[in-house]
This record gives sequence, structure tokens and C-alpha cells, in this order.
Amino acid sequence: MRRRRYRLSLLAVGGLLAPLPAVSLPARSAHAAEPTAVFHKDQDRGSGYGGGYTITNAGSAAINGWTLEFDLPANHTLGSLWNAAYTAAASHVTVKNPGWRPRIAPGASYDFGFNVAYSGPFAELRNCKLNGKPCDGSGGDDQAPTAPTNVAATQSGPGRAAVSWTASTDDVRVAGYDVYEGAAKVSTVTGDGTAVTIGGLADGRHAFTVVAFDTSANRSAASVPVTPRTGKVNPQTGLTIGYFTQWSVCARGYSVKKLDTSGSAAKLDHLNYAFANIHPSTKQCFLTDKAAGNDSDPNAGDGAGDGAGDAWADFGRGWDAGTSVAGTPGTWDQKLAGNFNQLKQLKAKYPNLKVRISLGGWSYSKWFSDAAATDASRKALVSSCIDLYLKGNLPVIDGRGGAGSAAGIFDGIDLDWEWPNSEGHFGNVLHPADKANYTLLAQEFRRRLDALGATTGKHYTLSAFLPADPAKIIAGTDVPGLFGAFDFAAVQGYDYHGARETTTNQQSALKVAAGDPSTPDRRFSSELAVDAYVNGGAPRSELTLGVPFYGRGWTGVPRGSTNGLFQTAAGPAPGSYENGFEDYHKLKEKLAGGGYTLYRDPVAGHAYLYNGTVLYTYDDPTEITRKAAWIKEQGLAGAMIWSFDGDTANGELTTALANGPK
Repeated sequence: MRRRRYRLSLLAVGGLLAPLPAVSLPARSAHAAEPTAVFHKDQDRGSGYGGGYTITNAGSAAINGWTLEFDLPANHTLGSLWNAAYTAAASHVTVKNPGWRPRIAPGASYDFGFNVAYSGPFAELRNCKLNGKPCDGSGGDDQAPTAPTNVAATQSGPGRAAVSWTASTDDVRVAGYDVYEGAAKVSTVTGDGTAVTIGGLADGRHAFTVVAFDTSANRSAASVPVTPRTGKVNPQTGLTIGYFTQWSVCARGYSVKKLDTSGSAAKLDHLNYAFANIHPSTKQCFLTDKAAGNDSDPNAGDGAGDGAGDAWADFGRGWDAGTSVAGTPGTWDQKLAGNFNQLKQLKAKYPNLKVRISLGGWSYSKWFSDAAATDASRKALVSSCIDLYLKGNLPVIDGRGGAGSAAGIFDGIDLDWEWPNSEGHFGNVLHPADKANYTLLAQEFRRRLDALGATTGKHYTLSAFLPADPAKIIAGTDVPGLFGAFDFAAVQGYDYHGARETTTNQQSALKVAAGDPSTPDRRFSSELAVDAYVNGGAPRSELTLGVPFYGRGWTGVPRGSTNGLFQTAAGPAPGSYENGFEDYHKLKEKLAGGGYTLYRDPVAGHAYLYNGTVLYTYDDPTEITRKAAWIKEQGLAGAMIWSFDGDTANGELTTALANGPK
């Protein structure tokens, strides 16, 4: 049906018609001192109408400037509006006084009009507010919530306090809580949450109070203060953290047992298992057996498609005596097998090793934005991840899994959202609110992990993988907010450059190399990335630096005057699993096989191989040792490895990292 838009109160239908009588919608009784805004519908021909609002100042003082808001019903569209300024966002319309008429004297009125087209039945405008209060002059909600009660606080890990309280009540609805240390607001909890963890605290007493606020911005009195004592913050140093990938047991043939026999497991403090996925419909953690897939497909990680997960590798695959960590064969009826059972055996052998499930990654970050968008969706995601992985309530697939079958394997959550409010994998969902929502999501994880810890008597760690690109940091990373929730986080120390670009460069240098031809905004280094986080408020003792156990490469590279570096290439170099990439142990074999020359830049801190045509940028034991020294010099918490399957059979890169300065 065609929609017609009407101007003023005259309709042209075969000629000019006289205005119909104005129809005023009745208003409820108003307080005399409050201004009112009354809607009038002047003409309606079944597919649109002309109408407006009359604002009346019933008070004794002049109104200097006003704002009126209302919502259009479904299938109603605002055409034009006159005698006022306005903006429309979807169905919500905001109208402000014109610059030439801001004042409404006591007892006076002001009218503005508009045209609305609609299909289907007419429906009234909704949620009218004048200067934030109901248009009927009732004055709105002016009753504050009750003050939060039963406020409690306990130490939650080094330099952290977990603050909780009993919910306030309100005549309409409590919208959230502000938490203060002294006069400084240190956190905001929205929705129904009644707990938060405050990080970055020095040793000593800290006085916290909580204030409730409602949907009309009325604020309660402050709660009774609570004064927990936090222990001395011991800076974390020398941590060795690494990712074990779900798929490494397939084409790469790298099992959890090889992590043990290489000597690498004995040198680890934390292991992140990659990756958990988010369901496209429920936006919750889930497991499925869909291992195959094309990573270039924008739907590669969706729940219904191939590539959405590999439950068989996770907890279904059996390992015999020769390939299991414990040296014992699996049985056909065991509820837990696969990588999860091997990690359980690894933890039994190395009881100080902490294992986390990593959520997202490059292929599985598509739905992070939607899952983090609302208080309800955040709670659903966090609850599902904790239930599935930390409580170990796996789905039953081919006789494996079941309630509690994986309990005790994972000691925390690692968040790998690539990237909030910035481009990542093809097809990723992005929202402008991602930056704020990521902080709220991390805080929800922190609250729920602490609540679980209160029942089990252990501390569950929350970590993250964060971008090195300063533009991505600005777009999607609330540094103080996130580090108030994280135990520590890894800064991406690699993928600075690669065959996605036509000019050869380094992929993991500590500093920008002299002669780098990149534009200033595309020059990347570990130094620039770490400085961005520290300057943004991240404690150095909670930052780790990512180190790559693989290289990136180009082919068709002329020698030039730089032995291939900073030259224009023809395309990506050959790779064993994907062109443009090669594992460290493969690159070591290429160098040993002859034809390649190793070049280093000891000032910038990077190395590369070149054979006259092909160039690979990578880290070898010398560069790993250099990075370990730089990490200590910078006072960082340690290093993060991506990923173990790129190392040699005797774990020489892990050894170089572990043997570096602490």
C-alpha cells in the first residue's frame, strides 16, 4: 500500500477539504505545578494523520527550554514535523524547542505539529515524556530506592575485594548500583546484579559503600560502609602461559602427551584450551561435533554448520596406553575421553598447573557482540559457560559426557573476543556499544566465578587475549574496567604484519624496525602495544606478552638492498597447513636443509629467513630469549605462547622462554 504524508491539517482528496474538528486524547489529572503536553490528532484518513502536541506551562515560573519524547507504534512512520527541532532513532522521537522560541511563560502554551503515516489500524503514541517526566503532569517517579543492606566484602585474590549486598527495593524498578571507595565511584552494576569485584587495590583497609538508583535516576542513601582488608599485592612475574588447540591432535598430530614428553608441561603455569564456541541462536556456550569447515566462510563457527566445534576431539576420542598421558588405555564406556581426559591426567601429574577454557578466538567470535549486549544475555552466556566447562556438565554424545563428567578440569575462563567494535573474522557481528558491554561481560564473569569459588573454596582465574593494534584498543577496550575484572591478560605480540599485505615486514618485533615503510598508523610492535595498555591504566604485573611459535611468509620477494625485508611480494609463502603460515619446527628444518639464510635485527628484536624468493618472519630460541629479557625489564607478568604444536619435539622454544630471565 502506498503511504501518503500529510502537511498541517488539510487533506487533498479530489479538492480542498475543511479541517476536521481536533480530537484530543484525554489526560490524567496533573499536578498544578507541572507542565503538561497533550496530544491532538487533527485529521485521519485511514493511512495517515496530521497531529501534534500542545505544551502548557501550568507552573508559576517560565520554562526555558524543553524536550519532549515519544515512541511511535509498530507500522507508524513520522513524516515531517514543524515548529520544533527533532531527531528520530528507529521508533523513538525526540523533540526540542526551536532556537527562536525556547521560553514558555507561566500559563502559556506552545504547539508543534507533525504528519504520521501508518498501515493497519491506528495506534496511539506511547511513552510521552516532557523534560524527563510523564506528559500528563503527574511528575513521574520521584521516590528513591531503599539503601542496599547486608553489604559484605572479602578478599578475592591479590589486590581484589569481592563486594556483595542485598538488593534494594523501589516503587518502580531498581536499575542498578554504584559502588564507591570513599568518595570515588569504582564500579557500576546494572540490572539485578548484587555483587562486584574491585581490583588494583593496595595492601590495607578499604571502605566501600553502595548506592542504588532507579529508572528515573533517583538515588538511595549510601549503604553502611564495609571495610575489608586486602593482603599485599604480590606482582606476578615469570608466568609461562600457553594455548593448546583442539585441532592440534588431528593433522598436526600434537597430543597432550607430547606436551608432557617434550618437557613443556613441566615448565608451564597456565594452559588455555582453544576454543569454546557461542551458539548463534541462544548466544550461550555449547558443544557440537562439527569438526570440518572452511575458515574463510563467514558462517564457519555457527552452530548448524561445519567447523562449529569438535566434541569428539574434546571428550570423545579414545587414547591407547602409548598415546595417553597416564600410559593407560581408555575404555569403551568411560564418560570422559578425548583431550579433556588427557588434560585431567596432565593435571594429576602436574598439580600446580592451571587450565582454562578459552572462549572465542578468530573463528568463534562472531556472536560475542550479541551475547554481551544486554544484562540478560550476559548472564545467560556466563551461566552456560560455567555450567558446561567448570561444573563439567557436558552433553551426552555417542555415550560420552553427562552431568559432572568434566568437573574439576578447568580452573577458569579465558576471553578471546576478536574484536570488540572492530573487524575480525568475516561475518562477525559488531555493535558500537561493544566496548562498554565487554566490561560488563567481564564483570559478570568475575562475579559468577567468585560466587562459584565461595562454594568450592578455590579461586577461579579470568584472563583475556587483547589486541595489539592501538586503533582496536581505543575502539573496543575499556582498560581500567576490564583489568578490574581480569587476573591478567595477554597482549597480542604477533600478527603485526603478514601476507594479507603485499610488502614484507616483521610479524612480532619488540620495537618498530628502522626503515619500516608502513604508514604511521600501521606500524606495530610489542613496545607500542604494551605502552598503550600501561598508559591506559593496566598494571604491568597483570600484562603478559604473546609470543608466536610459528612464522608468516611471502613468496616472489626480490632481494633489494634489505635481503628481502620491506620488499613488494607476489603473494603468501607456501605453508604446511595454510599458505602464508608455517610452524617453527618446519622453519627450523628449512634452515637446516640449506638454501635459506637467517637474518636478525637485534635492535628491533626480530628475525627472518630468506632464500632469494621466499621470506618467513618468525621467532627462534634467540629471539624468544630476547623477549623473555624484555618482559622482565618491563616488569610484565610473563609470556603467553601461541601455540604448543608449533614447537619442536623437545620443546626448545618453551624451554628458551622458561629459562629466560625471571
